[in-house]
Amino acid sequence: MSAQSFREYLGRLETRSVEQSVSWDLEASAITMLANHDDGPVPIFESVGSSTDAMLVGDPYRGSRTRPWDRPAMGVGLPTGLSGQSYYDRVIDRLERPREPQVIDPADAGCKEHVWTGQELNLLSFPWPYIHQGDGGRYSNLHTVIAPDPDTDWGSWSRHRMMIHDEGQASLLLSAGEQVPNRYYYEYEPRDEPMPVAVAIGAEPAVECSADMWIPAGKSEAAFAGGLAERPVELVPCETSELSVPASAELVIEGHVRPNDRLDEGPFGDYFGYVNGPRRSMPVFDVEAITHRHRPRIPFCVEGTGVGYGRNSTSTLQLAAAGPDATLGLRAAGFDVTMAAPWRFTSRMVWVISTDCPYPGYLHELANFVFTTWGMLHIDCFVFVDEDVNPLDPQAVMSAIALDADPETDFHQFGVERMPKVPLNIYQTPDEKGSAEVGTSKTKTAKTYIDARSEQGPRRRRPDRERREQAQQTLLDAGMSAELLGLVDERGGDAE
Repeated sequence: MSAQSFREYLGRLETRSVEQSVSWDLEASAITMLANHDDGPVPIFESVGSSTDAMLVGDPYRGSRTRPWDRPAMGVGLPTGLSGQSYYDRVIDRLERPREPQVIDPADAGCKEHVWTGQELNLLSFPWPYIHQGDGGRYSNLHTVIAPDPDTDWGSWSRHRMMIHDEGQASLLLSAGEQVPNRYYYEYEPRDEPMPVAVAIGAEPAVECSADMWIPAGKSEAAFAGGLAERPVELVPCETSELSVPASAELVIEGHVRPNDRLDEGPFGDYFGYVNGPRRSMPVFDVEAITHRHRPRIPFCVEGTGVGYGRNSTSTLQLAAAGPDATLGLRAAGFDVTMAAPWRFTSRMVWVISTDCPYPGYLHELANFVFTTWGMLHIDCFVFVDEDVNPLDPQAVMSAIALDADPETDFHQFGVERMPKVPLNIYQTPDEKGSAEVGTSKTKTAKTYIDARSEQGPRRRRPDRERREQAQQTLLDAGMSAELLGLVDERGGDAE
């Protein structure tokens, strides 16, 4: 069964309660970073010095080194130990059967145990972490942003980091080219109209996963979350707007994003592993209500530890949630895709797609679709490999590039330097980043794709199940550990 709350999910994990007082100022993130590096238990900080007795939870969705999808699998009720291909297949099967959410009475919603409005409002009553030395402020960066969507009944869900400014204001990183920012910049702000927004923190795992998916415009993340959970997700009406939010959330912040007004945002140590500026002006989030559970658990992510061998929550959710959804989306668009997955160490910059190539020009057509239809601001490069190459196996992908990609003919520039780009990547100069009002870089960029498919077609054949199981048993009899067999399973692609 899928966990019905964040607390139930934490009960399934190996966690470590930190009972002594810990500071939100770098200390909680430093301990979390060490746990990420060692793949240790998820830390729960029980005393962080806030008036609400809120707890911080460090990188609860962070993946393991062998099977990064195992913790998200626990959250949605799938078995651990699955190979990457098996995990993707099972998630896709659930996403193909979305379920509409169920609206419940506020009296039955955990997130309504405490309701603050008016003079009671105080964002600083919660221990928002200062995550990296050099960050522009304290952040919430592992949450679900709920915004209006005229094409669905349940709004649009996404993830945009939020920098806390004072008792009643924050700034949201809204980069044009994504659904929610586009709605704000090109619909609400031209009408000089505030856009209602809610931020749900610590919702159930199916909600967190769906917020990272590439759900197309006009489709409901709430329904896909229900499909992933195999039951309707429970929603509850907001106190101050017509939006509905996940009832399972630990904490919900309601308000409006003001038109034609900005606050400072950043710099922040984001997904590429560096604290990178410049400090920018981003839309103002005016807080009008806060609802929360008793002693709320507030998850956060130490971004940047996904670089190299470590992992963190957002890089894992890209692989475990966005990957299966992107695979399903490409198939629904008519492309013969075996798997689409982020490159493990740069999950928002490089993706790998294993696919057949049924006719000349197919790869360029596929690249055109992913770079233009989905507004791929973050992703600079796609690598196309044969359908029997596992995109989740870095060695197999690097071998395909080295052996099958001709530097002269198989490296393609796409977009001729006219594609929009978020101002986060380290390779952009301050002048290229500029100070655009809509959160994209002043300088446009080109995208690239690499054709690392063999001219002879697929040649790395998977062994049949009987021979694979016999080989695994031989290794076990010889004393090899199950953990090492997990590495073999992961590279095999479809072993369980």
